Amino acid sequence: MPGALAAAITRPRIVGVGTAVTAASYSQQEVLDAFGITDPKVRSVFLNSAIERRNLALPPEDAHGLRTPESQGDLLDKHKALALEMGGEALRACLKEAGAELSDLRHLCCVTSTGLLVPGISALLIRELGIDRHCSRSDIVGMGCNAGLNALGVVAGWSAAHSGELAVVLCVEACSAAYAVDSTMRTAVVNSLFGDGAAAVALMTGLSPALAPAKDEAPAVLKFASCVIPEAVDAMRYDWDRDQSRFSFFLDPQIPYVVGAHAELVVDRLLADTGLRRSDIRHWLVHSGGKKVIDAVVVNLGLTRYDVRHTVGVLRDHGNVSSGSFLFSYERLLEEGVTRPGEYGVLMTMGPGSTIETALIRW
Repeated sequence: MPGALAAAITRPRIVGVGTAVTAASYSQQEVLDAFGITDPKVRSVFLNSAIERRNLALPPEDAHGLRTPESQGDLLDKHKALALEMGGEALRACLKEAGAELSDLRHLCCVTSTGLLVPGISALLIRELGIDRHCSRSDIVGMGCNAGLNALGVVAGWSAAHSGELAVVLCVEACSAAYAVDSTMRTAVVNSLFGDGAAAVALMTGLSPALAPAKDEAPAVLKFASCVIPEAVDAMRYDWDRDQSRFSFFLDPQIPYVVGAHAELVVDRLLADTGLRRSDIRHWLVHSGGKKVIDAVVVNLGLTRYDVRHTVGVLRDHGNVSSGSFLFSYERLLEEGVTRPGEYGVLMTMGPGSTIETALIRW
């Protein structure tokens, strides 16, 4: 086995995962009805999305039973409230699965792209949950759907430098707080896709006998690889809508094909110098970016529908929950109980930049 893989015992290990969503779940039809959308083209975007339900915190109903647009200030307040609620729930679930307590946490990295807070979510959660004030923290804001793996790479480095100490990456995306409400196709593409969700993943290097003693089988994080696509830098962006006096997200219709065309490049780079081929990867945890994105990745990497069953399932049940989507899929894989020691997995996310992020793990 190549040296980089043989040293897996000294690598950070994924010792826990947890997820959370907002309370209310809506079908695509219910969302269309809530906003009174009647345009056949817009309705088709919702109803042909391969999404059945999403968890959303929709604006309150007006006198006619329709949802009215919220001001940017109200949306920022919504983001803060949902981030703390979902974030706290996902963090507790993750620590419970790791066999740890809040008092064991030594580094908290919070990721979001659906609102701006100063101080960040990490400081607010430390106060809200009573986490040790000496817990180090970081906040990654504005990197979009690929940010969960960006954060995992950074925190894996922290973990390797702090053997025996517990770190958590917490992705909190209140997509309900990033919605514009109008009848344009640009808005429809976004509003038909995203859902609210939070996901946390715990890392530790050199497992402590007193903490998570049964986690010897936890997968080691071996390697990361990235690919930025500069010519598509504007294909996914969050910018100011002057007509509505609020921020608005934009997705270029061509982005699935751009991502698909570069998927092979970054995966080959990830596997370079490992002695592994794509056929050696037993588990694929791909971001639930949308039906066309998933299809493009499957075609370009030669995957099967079974390979992306959890990715498809998360999209169907929750929509695109942005930076934490791949962790929702990872949680489902663990619940299946099919992983075996020595098997390899690839984590893959994509988002603004345009960027594809990958990580190689080994059970």
